[in-house]
Amino acid sequence: MTAGSNDAGAADPARIQAEIEATRAQLADTVDQLSARLDVPARAKESAARAKDTAVETYRESPPAVIGATLALVGLVVGLMVLRRKRATSRRTR
Repeated sequence: MTAGSNDAGAADPARIQAEIEATRAQLADTVDQLSARLDVPARAKESAARAKDTAVETYRESPPAVIGATLALVGLVVGLMVLRRKRATSRRTR
């Protein structure tokens, strides 16, 4: 055996240990990413916060447009409710 072969043998376990550690780190990252994707309540909260931030920013940029859109939406919902009641009432009288 030469000195070079001893160095290669000594480096081999160290190299394998380094590969094991790198694989563990990659696996931990993958598990963390999967956990984040599967955490539905946290994702819902994040989505709601994003929507709120968007609404606030839109309101800051153009308050009359947001107020008008809100009033239009409320009017639409009320109109649909009235229409449903009228249909339900007309079905009962038949």
